[in-house]
Amino acid sequence: MMNTKVLAEELNKKSFEERLREVYVDTGVTDYQKKRYQKAIQEYENLYGEQEVEIYSAPGRSEVGGNHTDHQHGQVLAASINLDAIAVVSRSEENVIKLLSDGYPMITVDLKDLEMRENEKGTSAGLIRGMVYGLKKNGHKVGGFQAYVTSDVLNGAGMSSSAAFEVLVGTILSGLYNEMQISPVEIAQVAQYAENCFFGKPCGLMDQMACSVGGLIHIDFEDPANPVVEKVDVDFSSYHHSLCITDTKGSHADLTDDYALIPQEMKKVAEFFGKEYLREIDPQEFYKAISKIREACGDRPVLRALHFFEEEKRVEQEVNALRGGDFQGFLNTVQESGDSSFKFLQNIYTNKDVQNQSVSIGLAVSDSILTGNGVSRVHGGGFAGTIQAFVSDDFVENYREMLDSVYGKGSCHVLKVRPCGGIKVM
Repeated sequence: MMNTKVLAEELNKKSFEERLREVYVDTGVTDYQKKRYQKAIQEYENLYGEQEVEIYSAPGRSEVGGNHTDHQHGQVLAASINLDAIAVVSRSEENVIKLLSDGYPMITVDLKDLEMRENEKGTSAGLIRGMVYGLKKNGHKVGGFQAYVTSDVLNGAGMSSSAAFEVLVGTILSGLYNEMQISPVEIAQVAQYAENCFFGKPCGLMDQMACSVGGLIHIDFEDPANPVVEKVDVDFSSYHHSLCITDTKGSHADLTDDYALIPQEMKKVAEFFGKEYLREIDPQEFYKAISKIREACGDRPVLRALHFFEEEKRVEQEVNALRGGDFQGFLNTVQESGDSSFKFLQNIYTNKDVQNQSVSIGLAVSDSILTGNGVSRVHGGGFAGTIQAFVSDDFVENYREMLDSVYGKGSCHVLKVRPCGGIKVM
């Protein structure tokens, strides 16, 4: 740990520049991050006074391949990005967690009672309590701390701000009380548990895993209790392409049913075969039975199941292309994934309000201007939120300018794949 004033001075002296470059990859954001860290330290001092502290970080994530496959025990390709939540933290002898996130009220969680509380569903306090409960249940040490948190992971933009927060809390507890020995995979699993049970939101494991493990990772969820996680070593900059995420400014309000119907309809097809998840079904058996499935389940469940089976193949194709240095093959498969999401998964807009198609507009504009310069697809859950594009570096500014002209200045974010997940930065 380091005194807050000393830490701020060391940031001024450029003592941590190399560390910041390791974490955030893009040298163009180093000065911004130094000022951000210094401001966070000052805010911490304003709240708690001058103390010995550590700084932790957890990134947002981008889904690269495997759109709506994780909840069917499928495969995904995901990446941590260089937008993150950071926490200035000190250990507390009180058995209490005090945490203030920038722009929100102080949260206080008494660790003497870690049982789930109905009145904390949908709150950050619920996530914190769930993380502590889950890690303690798994046999790890837990205890109090006080923290100031600030995040530049875009809330509601498909970058998993909630997963970043959960992983941040888990990483803090790993660092303060367990010598950073809790594995990133376990932190992710506990984070999913906290979100499912204490926050009250059903979710898969992809978001938490990508935020916790870091880098570009291929995850196979055939056994969700023991997911197979493989790092895919690739330097996108060597292919002169950047990852662009654009917030299409569509509202997520009243879309809960649209999201929920995707896993429900996929499971409906699985149940036709006496199974719970599509991953348990032989794709050839599915194709042979389409006529009967249509009669039993309807057409959209068939289309969404078809998307799942083909998306499983595409994830493997993307991984093999990247490992084999076939970047154009990777791009082609990303485009195929996007096309399948639009045509078969049908998560681009809600049919309850066909006049609001912000994601459709972004994809249409991207397709019209990216010919030969990149590809685009829906990002995350869909219906509203963000689109993703891999854009050649010499066309990035043109692309950003065009998308910003549609959705407003600052809507298009040019990002880097971050090599690390939840970490103690300093």
